[in-house]
Amino acid sequence: MRSPTFDINSLKIAIVHDWLVGYAGGEMVTEQILHMFPRADLFSLVDFVPEHNRGILVGRTPRTSFIQKLPFARTRYRTYLPFMPYATEQFDLSNYDLIISSNLAVTHGVLTSAEQLHLCYFNNTMIYAWDLYQHYLKVGGLTRGLRSLVAKAIMHYIRIWDTSTAHRADRFIANSAYMGRRLMKQYGRESTVIFPPVDVERFALHPNKEEYYVVVARLVPFKRIDIVVEAFKRMPDRKLIIVGGGPDLEKLSQGAKGNIEFVGQVNLDRVNEYVKCARALIQPSVEPFGISVIEAQATGTPIIAYRGAASPEIVKEGKTGVFFERREAGALVKAVQEFEEIEADFDPLVLRAHAAEFSTEKFRERFLGFVKSEAEQHFCRDYEASEAESLQVKRRWDSPELTVEDDGRE
Repeated sequence: MRSPTFDINSLKIAIVHDWLVGYAGGEMVTEQILHMFPRADLFSLVDFVPEHNRGILVGRTPRTSFIQKLPFARTRYRTYLPFMPYATEQFDLSNYDLIISSNLAVTHGVLTSAEQLHLCYFNNTMIYAWDLYQHYLKVGGLTRGLRSLVAKAIMHYIRIWDTSTAHRADRFIANSAYMGRRLMKQYGRESTVIFPPVDVERFALHPNKEEYYVVVARLVPFKRIDIVVEAFKRMPDRKLIIVGGGPDLEKLSQGAKGNIEFVGQVNLDRVNEYVKCARALIQPSVEPFGISVIEAQATGTPIIAYRGAASPEIVKEGKTGVFFERREAGALVKAVQEFEEIEADFDPLVLRAHAAEFSTEKFRERFLGFVKSEAEQHFCRDYEASEAESLQVKRRWDSPELTVEDDGRE
């Protein structure tokens, strides 16, 4: 029985992440959670974080799954997706009071007991098994043949496991209202929205812009960078810089005009340089949040974004950016023209102030407050229930009308 004076630091805490291989949005969330709970243990299916970037683990050595030792796991860990549900369930979390999962795919499915509290932060769901299932089949050439049947069977199994584990977490936290809607549709679960942390202070305000537009993205099909390339083919008098690498690099660069420059994958400092000097950052993809969009606004760079997913939550129309309604080159061309008509109205200070609402400090404040509230309710209720039961028994025994027959014994 716990004391009614609740102290979250008295709990034994486990933090679970899907895979630790780089430093993107999910890793940013996990890093901040590790800072908030310095005594927590860290679990991950694999840990291949480069040595120069291991500071994001905040001194922790992750406990990994058997996938860590499988052949080619360092570079092809995603191919072991069929084993990830099973591997997730093998983590022994039985000695922990509080489990916090930072979910990209499967960590919401860890096994816990009724006495434990499991809070799951959704950075993303398995979009390749749900929203973009048909798209991935087409792109991977898996619409026909034996390989197609195998891929479809695996995704069917993944979806069954995914939905069957929807109630393993006690509470869901969504990184945007858009993600919250996906969780309701996919799992039938309500969620609390807490925007992920963005290191706004790392980005200096830069009001002086140069004559180019910029895209920052991994070059994969669902990001729809092809729309941007086609749009700027139609606008040869406007320069576009595309920052990022990926399997679509060669395909996208073929036939690109001289006004379109591919700089490949570069370090974060160079990314910042490209973004802060751009006239606007273009966001054509459907993102559950979009950290790069906030980073751009922190430098005073406006946004031209597809009006979908979380974009309306993180971009103020007419104040920090403009939207295009359809993911088509023509719609983007029109949006660029509309942007240029009001470009002078965008105030870098307004952009910066808006970005500050998504800061690391705001995330810590909101996330820690949520965790403390949920933990107090969960771990103090047993104490309160026991107190109420004890008081009821005491009153019963103190009653002068109590007889031998009344106590339930023969």
